[in-house]
Amino acid sequence: MVFGPPSEHDGPQLWRLARDAGLDLNSPYAYALWCRDFAATSVAARDPGGELRGFVTGYVRPDAPDTYFLWQVGVDPAFHGRRLGRRMLDHIGDRIAARGLTHLEATVTPGNTASRRLFASFARDRGAEARWSPLFGREHFPHELPGEHEPEELVRIGPLDRAARPGPSERSS
Repeated sequence: MVFGPPSEHDGPQLWRLARDAGLDLNSPYAYALWCRDFAATSVAARDPGGELRGFVTGYVRPDAPDTYFLWQVGVDPAFHGRRLGRRMLDHIGDRIAARGLTHLEATVTPGNTASRRLFASFARDRGAEARWSPLFGREHFPHELPGEHEPEELVRIGPLDRAARPGPSERSS
């Protein structure tokens, strides 16, 4: 995989990956803007043929300039089980730590055990603390949406080291 910032032309592919991965889907316009305005703080993962297989979107919080907020991690379902999400998270972690940012934040629903494990292993391998706290309850989401949106809990990870610490599977390879 090759990791780099998304291009302005990647918006439709990010939208499709988000849809196929079952993420909360934003408008196609939002993904196009994301690829233009937040490319420097996002990651596109491409296979050797140049096909987009995963992405991470995020930004530096305007009122907390030492903190990166990770918006979405999307992985092509055909690439599940290959640690692509973790590798993209490590890549963005290295990039933000090199910029002097000390914390990473994300929100996760209580039932999303895969994301909870992802962030816990990321924090552990970087020697950082992962603190969980409530952020948005059901009352923060429109009642008109089909189904009911689960609450979102905030995970705050830090302080981040400037270099990633290899995870267990990477130490032996």
